[in-house]
Amino acid sequence: MDDQGCPRCKTTKYRNPSLKLMVNVCGHTLCENCVEMLFARGSGNCVQCDTPLRKSNFRVQLFEDPAVDKEVEIRKKVLKIYNKRDFDFPSLREYNDYLEQLEDTVYNLTNNIDVENTKLQMEQYQKENRDLIQKNKVKLTREQEEVEELILLEQQGNEQRRLDLLQEEQRQLQAKRKNKQALLDELEQSQLPATILLAQHKVRAAKLETQIEQQKQAVKPTSLFSTGIHMHQTVSLQPPPKIEEVLYHYKPLQVVTYGPPVPELEQLGRLGAHIHLMGLTGLEVPGGGQRSLTTGDLRFSTGTSECRD
Repeated sequence: MDDQGCPRCKTTKYRNPSLKLMVNVCGHTLCENCVEMLFARGSGNCVQCDTPLRKSNFRVQLFEDPAVDKEVEIRKKVLKIYNKRDFDFPSLREYNDYLEQLEDTVYNLTNNIDVENTKLQMEQYQKENRDLIQKNKVKLTREQEEVEELILLEQQGNEQRRLDLLQEEQRQLQAKRKNKQALLDELEQSQLPATILLAQHKVRAAKLETQIEQQKQAVKPTSLFSTGIHMHQTVSLQPPPKIEEVLYHYKPLQVVTYGPPVPELEQLGRLGAHIHLMGLTGLEVPGGGQRSLTTGDLRFSTGTSECRD
């Protein structure tokens, strides 16, 4: 990576770590000393591209690539004109087309592509939407002020909590010092044995530590939530509307048997079918077995042999 430096005086940050580079609308850099020398009268031409420049438009280079600084500055200017929101369009497709037009404008101005026609389109758009641009600009300024006010309130709340914490720590330290001083005074003046006084001191110290821990765990109420809503502000907490429609309809399973209806278990038990199953007479019984009409023996065919009951 090439070392950053001034293209006019050839000074680099390697040789001068305190070198401050400045960039203008053309995207080319100069060090602060060269800007003072070349633009002493307030205006002049760029050393690299001969673009007319003004000293007041130079700013400190923030990014390593000066083209990024150029794009950031151009984007700020373009967004002051193309400041519509999504709710200003009847459909999402039109809003996306608008954003694409905005990006094309930034790209053309950043890369010096069809600059004149792009500027003419910007001027034409600004004339046709002057009222809406001004309205959105006022709305954006109001929103920025509200955000800045919320940030200021949060900073003030944090500072107040920090001061309260310091004061609480000071009070706790003073309480511990008083407890130690009370022990020394009792040891000096009391007629009780030192062991008793030390035991009493340990009890008081334990109670004091318990109180300190309780105070640390206690959460002090704040006047502002992290979302910017005040504690006493009336906020609607109604639950979302309940969907009354049935999400699932149960349908009993229909078994097609292509024959007489299958009896229920209760009906089989009531008729005693399970009791007389082994007492059936005939050639066929459930399970693929055969019963002899003469002897009543039950045989099951296994393919190679027979099982006899």
